[in-house]
Amino acid sequence: MIRVVVVDDEALVRTGFRHILDAAGDIQTVAAVSGAEALQTVRELSPDVVLLDIRMPDVDGLTVLKAIRRLPAPPVVAMLTTFDADEYVTTALRSGAAGFVLKDTDPERLGHLVKALASGETVLSSKVTRTVIDGFLHTAVDGPAAQAVQTLTSRERQVLVLLAEGLSNREIGGRLFLSSGTVKDHVSAILAKLGLENRIQAALLAERAGLLR
Repeated sequence: MIRVVVVDDEALVRTGFRHILDAAGDIQTVAAVSGAEALQTVRELSPDVVLLDIRMPDVDGLTVLKAIRRLPAPPVVAMLTTFDADEYVTTALRSGAAGFVLKDTDPERLGHLVKALASGETVLSSKVTRTVIDGFLHTAVDGPAAQAVQTLTSRERQVLVLLAEGLSNREIGGRLFLSSGTVKDHVSAILAKLGLENRIQAALLAERAGLLR
């Protein structure tokens, strides 16, 4: 059972998400709260996934995200937004968000997105991905990032490039003739060597290092 906390300033949104997720059968919404209650709720309930509104009147979603990521065993956090080109996308991803979920996501797809988050995958709409890439496309190669990727083996750099292109572990394995488990081990090693928290941060670093050009 995947345990989820929904954080949004609108009660209607919280209720809607709870009903949709609980109908999946293997997902349980253990709490649906406002931003002011978010940190304490996550601390007490230790959910697997948090869906966190990025824009709330009582507390900034990015502030809540950073506080949650500082917990000893933080859950996976995806940001909720109504904007597929939200200007806070890159900041949230760099702060440890595992992806973005648009509030107008098809209800039938929402459960699949939560399951993907719980399994360690990233969740970004194609438009959000374009926003992230465009933000770095015309940026000069970052020296420290380029040096950091040199600590990786040639195979790990191959995995990093494919990861940054948005491929899943299974798809990367198919390209490189590796098992999904082996790819997962490579991804874990990449994150550890680069001091990163998730695949999105790794993808951003790969872009800054010039690996995707």
